[in-house]
Amino acid sequence: MTQPPDASLHPGTRLRRMLEERRGLLVPGAGNALAARVIESMKFEAVYLSGAGLTNQFYGIPDLGFVNLTDIAQHTAALRDAVALPLIVDADTGFGNALNVRHTVRTLERAGANALQLEDQVMPKKCGHFSGKAVISKAEMVGKVKAAVDARVHGDFLIVARTDARAVHGLDDALERARAYAEAGADVTFVEAPTGVDELQRIASELPCPQVVNIVIGGKTPALPASTFASMGFGLVLYANAALQGAVRGMTNALGRLQADGELPEDATLVATFAERQALVNKAMFDELDERYAAP
Repeated sequence: MTQPPDASLHPGTRLRRMLEERRGLLVPGAGNALAARVIESMKFEAVYLSGAGLTNQFYGIPDLGFVNLTDIAQHTAALRDAVALPLIVDADTGFGNALNVRHTVRTLERAGANALQLEDQVMPKKCGHFSGKAVISKAEMVGKVKAAVDARVHGDFLIVARTDARAVHGLDDALERARAYAEAGADVTFVEAPTGVDELQRIASELPCPQVVNIVIGGKTPALPASTFASMGFGLVLYANAALQGAVRGMTNALGRLQADGELPEDATLVATFAERQALVNKAMFDELDERYAAP
């Protein structure tokens, strides 16, 4: 039986230990700090700052490489202040070459990330489940991974190296790239958008370090139960934008009722109650602080 992680450990150390168990750690993505609070309140063991979720929620545009390091660092700091969970941050391509990657790692580690995901797409990148992607050379990405490993301060700041080569050159090339990234020092590798169970089994069994499987609802990878991914040996089962897609449906349902009826009662089937919303943003703590610091 898996033991619960020791909350006294550094969050990066907790994350490393959980991933090394290869038990299919189920991790939702958040596009903002409020979503991260919901994820923590639901007792998930880690949270992922989704670049796609941030792009969609912050700018209202598709995941086509529009966010920059400043955007990611700002939201990393907001999530770190909001939750105590281990925080995995999607840093896209690292925003440039190996020197840019070094700066990205240093910036996001200072901002509160415990793991950073880098991918081998050509800039500007695209969502991993979009068509028309292109990848840089394996050698260039190896250099980026080495720069990321050298730049981290804490030994358990994890480097997650993602390859999008499956859609460009096929699975064999993607597996070869993932092996090379692990040899360069990546703690975790991530073959994006496999399209069948046989491909998933090869990824989990043939690569040396813990693996990520990314489930995009409506995307290219089969949405198997987390227990199935665990039995294959995946370290992390990522639902990067499940919370976002659920929030969009919730908004359209609530606003559709408002539009149809001209009013919206505090109906727990449609909206969170006022009390639930205030609890989620920790208003009671701020009330206590307000009273503590008030002038006599």
